[in-house]
Amino acid sequence: MEASVKIFSYSRCGTCRKAIDWLNENKIEYQLVDIINCPPSRQVFVEAIKQLGDRKYLLNTSGKSYRTIGSDTIKKMSDNDVIKLLLSDSKLIKRPFLIHPNGDILVGFKKIAWENSFRS
Repeated sequence: MEASVKIFSYSRCGTCRKAIDWLNENKIEYQLVDIINCPPSRQVFVEAIKQLGDRKYLLNTSGKSYRTIGSDTIKKMSDNDVIKLLLSDSKLIKRPFLIHPNGDILVGFKKIAWENSFRS
């Protein structure tokens, strides 16, 4: 049986490991995808911006890539340009990045938000 939850993760990310541990503890099947080599698609980013209400939630603001570009530069960019940036440098993507079977997109690991999303 193929897992319907898709989690984009980075192996060296402690928050990603916590999220995966949580999925395992809750016996939730998932498909693990390396976010660096196989980032979410443009369409997924567009949907994520709609759901989250702001593209800022997609950005890994603590990473070197983000700091190099600078928040002022990113704030001046269009959503489309930010999506292009995310597709060109996967380390800019906030992780973990999870796509729930119900269509919810969860970014970062906030236990309460994940519990609410997976509550049937």
